[in-house]
Amino acid sequence: MSDDHDHHAYAPSRIRALPSWLLGRAAARGHRLVADALAAEGMRMMHHAVLSAVAELGPVSQAELGRTLGIDPKDIVAIVNDLQKDGLVTRTPDPKDRRKNAIEISSAGEHRLRRTEKLGDEANERLTADLTPAEREQLIALLTRIALPR
Repeated sequence: MSDDHDHHAYAPSRIRALPSWLLGRAAARGHRLVADALAAEGMRMMHHAVLSAVAELGPVSQAELGRTLGIDPKDIVAIVNDLQKDGLVTRTPDPKDRRKNAIEISSAGEHRLRRTEKLGDEANERLTADLTPAEREQLIALLTRIALPR
């Protein structure tokens, strides 16, 4: 697809110096790198996020999964359907409330998640390749303060 150093449309120097513009460009590049890496495993980013959340939270209801990730209920159903069709999650009636489904990661899902996490890590390494390890750590700390203010 596109290489890591795409030439972008012109932006005036005043705009290029804005943190909001730079964050947007960095986010777009990171998104593209990770999406391309996950696509090599046949996985879309939102499906990867849901699979990762199921691994961390499961067993979890579809409703809770959607609320936790901020995904519309119709969309979470479609994503879980896709993951179940691919054998990556199981959906069974919740023993605590039979009206709800409990979603759990399958062994195939755990295997796929390990591979996609590795691909995502490699994409993030490419994103931050020009930084030293200390700079990467500092970048993550600063972005965390900006993205997740207390």
